[in-house]
Amino acid sequence: MADSTTDRVTVGIDIGGSGIKGAPVDTATGDLTQERIRLVTPHPATPSAVADTVAELVRQIDHPGPLGVTLPAVVQHGVARTAANIDAGWVDADAAGLLSEATGRAVAVINDADAAGVAEVRFGAGRDVAGVVVMVTFGTGIGSAVFVDGRLVPNTELGHLHLHGGDAEDYAAASVREEEELSWKDWAHRVERYLQLLERLLWPDLIIVGGGVSKRAEKFLPLIETRTRVVPAEMHNDAGIAGAALFAPPD
Repeated sequence: MADSTTDRVTVGIDIGGSGIKGAPVDTATGDLTQERIRLVTPHPATPSAVADTVAELVRQIDHPGPLGVTLPAVVQHGVARTAANIDAGWVDADAAGLLSEATGRAVAVINDADAAGVAEVRFGAGRDVAGVVVMVTFGTGIGSAVFVDGRLVPNTELGHLHLHGGDAEDYAAASVREEEELSWKDWAHRVERYLQLLERLLWPDLIIVGGGVSKRAEKFLPLIETRTRVVPAEMHNDAGIAGAALFAPPD
């Protein structure tokens, strides 16, 4: 890759349950080089509707070159295998091919939490941390990314662990706090139970709490007791965009 700033800037796009956001990213530093643009995720979030929205977002970003795109799903070689918080029509869809056709760009697709975790381990709270690092994103659902000595174990989907009679994300996602009008203290108790479950399974050296709620970490993290050190994400809601850009195919 060339050393010029222009050549190392790549567009990252983060597809979420409520919004699709993107920006050009300096892949050497993880910094967004212009203000991110956010469009509302269509409902239903079918593959064709999301692809059209991504294409519009790319037009508004107006930066050339390939794209890295996140999806709230297990993604294997560009194919979506699950559909968490998006339309079931994504299951077994060629996500990379669909988005490439819609945008006219080369596209790589990665799980959304994996992308956020890669950015945090490369540039943020997990930088230079040895051992097992777990990134957990709290938003519409709960995403996860697991790293061993800096290497990603992809598609862990630990938000779907069994907790309190069902999926953990149905009990402790940030959206649940809002829907059930939980106090920060009550929600922190649920997050604590979830993080303690992760501890028993993985014995991590560090847990990074991400998603938009990480910007308000002082409201709930001091209320949580764990053996593991737990820190807020440093890149907040931009981590998914930055991580997506790192996976964009070569220009």
